[in-house]
Amino acid sequence: MNTDKIYAEQLANEYAPKDTTKVVALRKLDTRAKLPATVFTYSFGIISALVLGVGMCLAMGQIGSGSTGSFVLGIVIGIIGMIGMGVNYPIYKRILESGKKKYAFEIMELAKEISGN
Repeated sequence: MNTDKIYAEQLANEYAPKDTTKVVALRKLDTRAKLPATVFTYSFGIISALVLGVGMCLAMGQIGSGSTGSFVLGIVIGIIGMIGMGVNYPIYKRILESGKKKYAFEIMELAKEISGN
């Protein structure tokens, strides 16, 4: 076995231009359909959790004056954060569904070509 030949072939394969196959195109379409929903969900979830945290800090007196007004404001802000986290998943499902509808025809056509039906 010639290890130099194997190494040379590996390097040549690494630098050779990659052919985009139909499976790769199908994966890219799938990612393009799902990515906006995922990005929105993570962003909105993080922001909602931070809003809840600020509300908790206000309510517990860690930030703010520690007065009754600060306590009430903290509870209101915390509830807003909880509502944001509560609606995050339904919004995600709706955005995901619209992304899938948008790319459904292209994905189905490409999948039919790959499967040969």
